[in-house]
Amino acid sequence: MLKTTIQGFVTAVKGLLLTVRHLFGAKKSRQSFDIRKADYFDKQEGVTTVQFPKEKMPIPEVARYQLHVEIDDCIVCDLCAKACPVDCITIESIKSPVPIGNTSDGSVKRLYAAQFDIDMAKCMYCGLCTVVCPTECITMTNQYDRSSTKLTDLIYSFAEMTEEEIAQRKAEWTRFQAEKEAAKQK
Repeated sequence: MLKTTIQGFVTAVKGLLLTVRHLFGAKKSRQSFDIRKADYFDKQEGVTTVQFPKEKMPIPEVARYQLHVEIDDCIVCDLCAKACPVDCITIESIKSPVPIGNTSDGSVKRLYAAQFDIDMAKCMYCGLCTVVCPTECITMTNQYDRSSTKLTDLIYSFAEMTEEEIAQRKAEWTRFQAEKEAAKQK
């Protein structure tokens, strides 16, 4: 019992000495180093953290940060919202009676995006939405330093339709459906 107590005390003192040595070492020789240099991690004396406004960590090409949607390439298939495990993507589509255009990869667009919102406060940055997108319109960017004091500021809306356009497109679809039903009745 006494041996275990002494061993615990010695271990605590060793850890405390290491912490105090690092604290005073960092205080006496704190400098700003360029993180892009190859020997950055060799210069550990005095540096405790990356000095964020002046320095930023290099971002790998496959990093997963802020989501971005190229709405002109979106076919509003809703696969990204279905794949999202935390339901941070909200999509509302309006059908069109005729094709409305093509995406950059040649896919035919038949739906209008009345609403395409991503709540980055809920997002867990898993990247599943980017994997399932058939037109690759939803991507992860290298933006990671967007912060806000209000959660509503973290809801990004990518749809470009106004309320009047939405009402007009819904009326067009309703009229098309009514004409289709009338043609069946005859």
